Amino acid sequence: MATQSAASASPEYLRISLAAAMTLGYLPGLFYRGAQLHCINLLLTYPEGCQARCAYCGLSGGRPRVMPDEQSFIRVKWPTHPLADILARIGDRRGNIQRVCISMVTQRRAVSDAAEVCRRLRASVDLPVSLLITPTVLQQGDLEEVRGAGVDKVGVAVDLATPALFERFRGRGVKGPHEWDAYWDCYARAIEVFGTRQAGVHLIVGMGETEKEMCAAIQRARDLGGETHLFSFFPERHSQLETRVPPAMSHYRRVQIARHLIDANLTRLEDFAFDRNGRIRSFGLSLRDLEAIVDSGEPFRTSGCIGADGSVACNRPFANSRPGPNLRNYPFPPTSDDLERIRSQLRL
Repeated sequence: MATQSAASASPEYLRISLAAAMTLGYLPGLFYRGAQLHCINLLLTYPEGCQARCAYCGLSGGRPRVMPDEQSFIRVKWPTHPLADILARIGDRRGNIQRVCISMVTQRRAVSDAAEVCRRLRASVDLPVSLLITPTVLQQGDLEEVRGAGVDKVGVAVDLATPALFERFRGRGVKGPHEWDAYWDCYARAIEVFGTRQAGVHLIVGMGETEKEMCAAIQRARDLGGETHLFSFFPERHSQLETRVPPAMSHYRRVQIARHLIDANLTRLEDFAFDRNGRIRSFGLSLRDLEAIVDSGEPFRTSGCIGADGSVACNRPFANSRPGPNLRNYPFPPTSDDLERIRSQLRL
């Protein structure tokens, strides 16, 4: 059984997304339709891996153990590189990069290591830094520590829309350590520490929830003072859910619109109408207003942390689906052809 060498562990070494590896010149390649990545995604890495067992995740401790560089996460491999070299390459490409995001794994030492990586980033390239935190391993004062290190935004990957689904796929159902209440409590605390709109909840559509249940989770995140970064389920090879199919495109499009409306304070959950199966029947808008929202293309673009220019920097090109005409999250403004396809998917 291959394992990672202790010599290549964080904070001195980090894994980077395939898109980040291409952006920083580690790997050759071009992005579909000229998309650009404006946020360098970094992942802490350890010989023992992640101690969680989330059923859908590529980092799950329940997956076959392989060398990290051979292990996929969000569909692609994340190669390992020295932090010092990553910093140098980010500095060389400073003009195209708007933000850096560090992702923790379920390891107690990840908190101090994330803070150390952030301090080095801020001292070297002075870019805004987001941190995807793991509430399970956080202790009192940890949020203040990472804020003091230079983190300005945090993400909390609640992922599931209901307590039952969370328990089934992240908690006792998979013998995992995570707890629903701990995640939401941590998110509320993050809003207190970092400020309104400085924290976001990650939610995955297509895990068995109804549209009404997902909209309720999105509204909860907004009411607490943050926003939602929305993902569509995509099966991860060798995960427990590798044979599960992604949600129907019409289903995902409706939830995308709902997220956009709620996060932009245009409508609220109680303005929506649902059928007996929890499917959205109305967004509380006139057809004319709804068509204008669709025509803007904004609901269908990637939702994530913004950069210095006010636009979404963490646009994760093609993280939810393979490159091609049926993109689920657009890392660029949808064209008129894209919008026509979206209308067809929505059946407006």
